[in-house]
Amino acid sequence: MSAGVLRASLFPLYSLSRHLYMRHRSNNHTQNDMTKANSKGDASASELISRYIAEFSDWRGKTLARIRKVFHEADPAIIEEWKWMGSPVWSHNGLVSVANAHRDKVKLTFSQGVSLPDPHNLFNASLGGNKWRAINFYKDDEINESALKELVRSAVSYNVSHLK
Repeated sequence: MSAGVLRASLFPLYSLSRHLYMRHRSNNHTQNDMTKANSKGDASASELISRYIAEFSDWRGKTLARIRKVFHEADPAIIEEWKWMGSPVWSHNGLVSVANAHRDKVKLTFSQGVSLPDPHNLFNASLGGNKWRAINFYKDDEINESALKELVRSAVSYNVSHLK
């Protein structure tokens, strides 16, 4: 039996085992994140996000702080979470957005971005995906706070309207 035929005949089994592995990994990943948070002195997600922002003494820290402020102004009930080995996450009835500081940008990714109206054309990254959309902020970029608030409110509305 050739390798190609063998792979094809085993694909359903591989697919199922991959699915189970990813589910197991996902469950353990969440548990590991909680352990890591606990290893930092039982800090809350908000405290961890504050520390994360403080790590960046340059424009990235200022950008993250402004983004955080906009999220809370747009939705005072938004929940801050600390996930995926150290990423600030904002949720309201589901994931709204995750932020990450990179060397040359701050990336703000909306989990349901493809379903959100973007009349101000804020999305400028991850445009080819089926679900996620992102905004890359670079050093000298201005944040259109009113447009970002609209986007946050749209994401929250989307989550609320798609409750299971």
